[in-house]
Amino acid sequence: MKVKKTGALLMSLALINGGLFALTGTEIAQKAHDIADPATTHAAVKMDLISENGDVDSRMVEEWSAEEGDLESTLMVFRSPATVANTRFLQKQNDGRDDDKWIYLPALKRVRRIASSDGDKSFMGTDMTYSDMDTREVSQDTHDLLGEERVGSWDCYKVKGQAVDPEDSQYSYRVTWFDKATWYPVKVEMYDREQKLLKVMTVEKLEQISGYWTPMEVKMSNVQTGHSTVVSMVKIVFDEPISDRLFTTNYLEQGR
Repeated sequence: MKVKKTGALLMSLALINGGLFALTGTEIAQKAHDIADPATTHAAVKMDLISENGDVDSRMVEEWSAEEGDLESTLMVFRSPATVANTRFLQKQNDGRDDDKWIYLPALKRVRRIASSDGDKSFMGTDMTYSDMDTREVSQDTHDLLGEERVGSWDCYKVKGQAVDPEDSQYSYRVTWFDKATWYPVKVEMYDREQKLLKVMTVEKLEQISGYWTPMEVKMSNVQTGHSTVVSMVKIVFDEPISDRLFTTNYLEQGR
């Protein structure tokens, strides 16, 4: 039986490294960026801060977020333990510039603005920095596809991301594993200025809730200090009305 040469040629090309239809690293990063987000989120979150010797400091946080256009605002209120209770944090995303961030510390009874120069500092003793909480635009980084690799049960694209402007990131580069089925980043390695591995973020559990892919448990490990933070969703609700007044510095200061 003869096989059409054109069909055989196209099939061969499609089988070689993904052929003509292979995605670029930038296209993969864009697909992850474009994952559908809910209009609002209200969640109860548990944070476990785990020391190198295994001691655990647990915290409960209530979190609200809302999108207006493509810009997101987030409010976090620490509920327990008593040492951090009523600490409140507000972050508002901006178009074309750094996010605005403020924190209310009960002991000082005042709101403090987080400066951009504080971006590499730890957020509330966790392994996340203030800059880790920013939403980066795809155009802020170059994205090089390194290959394909499995992470746990996920079949992933492996992409190296590096800031176009080195001063725009606390890391020399990141390596991210994007799940092919959901486009969700299920693992990220972060390298310090000396290009040594500093932190690893892994999604331990990913579920679809109300149509949205949701990381139910995430672990951030600092491989240089041995400290880690596990963030677990206790309860989460999407697309319910949330008052705009929550996302103001007045609410941050008054708590009502």
